Amino acid sequence: MKSIIIITIIILSLHLTSEKNTISGKYKIIAETYGDLNADGIDEKVSVLETIEKSESGNTRLIQIYRNINGMWILWHSSENAILKYQKDIMMSDPFDGIEIDHGTLLIAFSGGSSWKWSYTDKYRYQNNQFELIGYTSDYFKLCEYWLTVDYNLSTGKLITTKEFEKCENQEQIIYKTENEMFFKSNIDINLQNRNTKEVTIITPKYKRQIFI
Repeated sequence: MKSIIIITIIILSLHLTSEKNTISGKYKIIAETYGDLNADGIDEKVSVLETIEKSESGNTRLIQIYRNINGMWILWHSSENAILKYQKDIMMSDPFDGIEIDHGTLLIAFSGGSSWKWSYTDKYRYQNNQFELIGYTSDYFKLCEYWLTVDYNLSTGKLITTKEFEKCENQEQIIYKTENEMFFKSNIDINLQNRNTKEVTIITPKYKRQIFI
């Protein structure tokens, strides 16, 4: 029995060494965080990696989630679709803002734009043996024009959107009209693996706004 345990540890060590060499040779780590994602009292590790090879459409980015098993990090979940690419040849900043684990929920934030600016945060929870998108919040705005916010709870289907129209007078921003809308939209199935692989558009019933998830 003791020999079996030793052999198992050696195999796992070789696997991790091979994995580490592959990562160091092809990818660079651009973000990393730790936290308990499956409520077992043990922290997981989440890493965001980017290929070092150049690509016209932006370098491939991975998000990888590791579990700590007997003191070793073992790959648990991985996706090439959940992290937006950075196209360095285009006049734009890197859209990836960072990752965070908050009360068992994995948060991934993005932002961009120039005069018109945008930002959004994906919220994932481990359930049904996968990381499902349970929340989405976004902002789209231009100073002295309007500010559109979206707060979508995919677990309940509740979607709240607010559009504030503003004007600028004497260097002061003045909100002169606000449009609020709340409705329910269910059966949107998005997870860490299929994120950004299909366009999800929701048309609001009252103001007929296009909400892109």
